[in-house]
Amino acid sequence: MFRYEQSKLTSNCFRCTCPGSYSATFTIVNKCSYPVWPGILSGAGTAQLATTGFALQPGESNAVAVPTAWSGRLWGRTLCSTDSAGKFSCVTGDCGSSSVECSGGGASPPATLAEFTLNGAGGLDFYDVSVVDGYNLPMVVEARGGGGNCTATGCAADMNGGCPAELKVKTAASGESVACKSACEAFGDPRYCCSGAYATPETCTPSSYSQVFKSACPRAYSYAYDDATSTFTCASADYRITFCPSSTKSSIKSGNAIFPVAVDISVGHAYADKSAKVIPVAIG
Repeated sequence: MFRYEQSKLTSNCFRCTCPGSYSATFTIVNKCSYPVWPGILSGAGTAQLATTGFALQPGESNAVAVPTAWSGRLWGRTLCSTDSAGKFSCVTGDCGSSSVECSGGGASPPATLAEFTLNGAGGLDFYDVSVVDGYNLPMVVEARGGGGNCTATGCAADMNGGCPAELKVKTAASGESVACKSACEAFGDPRYCCSGAYATPETCTPSSYSQVFKSACPRAYSYAYDDATSTFTCASADYRITFCPSSTKSSIKSGNAIFPVAVDISVGHAYADKSAKVIPVAIG
């Protein structure tokens, strides 16, 4: 969740010599045992990419070309379907476009977000994974071939299973969780939303709810002013964004579906159990 001054977002044609040439490749990988529909939204004043949404079956990946000085966010949609009228929608992360392409629509919370500003201050890329708007599936971002710190970041833990009861998005059939709301979305309290009288780093401090997210995902943004431990930089890199990154085996049931995500407690990584069967569920 970037809070840079406007001057920090100034383009420095760092990777290229020609305006409009492509500067980075985002390789988006689905290691979940269920389909994921990535959505992509460009930031204000930034052109939308050639694709803003597509399907990834288990084990599939897609490479997306991203231009110089691009900023925006990327997320995964789950439990998606098309109704008899041809309207496409998803239980989590839906972008409201009624189609697979999001076409300028953002993720409906709760959703795990990867956020990027390429060629920002000093020619650096700034990136993070945010659960400020809640969580719907594990995601890790890794910089490839860049210079500098280039730390991997993400939220690979099972936040659906560990979500506080009052924040859970549940299935109608079984009452199990398929996503985890932020406290801001759940309660609308300015203290949780960092709004109104709480709109500064001094007045908006971590809540018990944001600390649940931070404990599970130490490198992810857990509330609006979590910059110090959650924003990372790299120079002239490509990026790999992985849903359900690999580690040790376990699984999570979500209603009539099985959302298989394994967690290695020692490092907080997660991966997909490819033996699981996926059955779409409805939200309730």
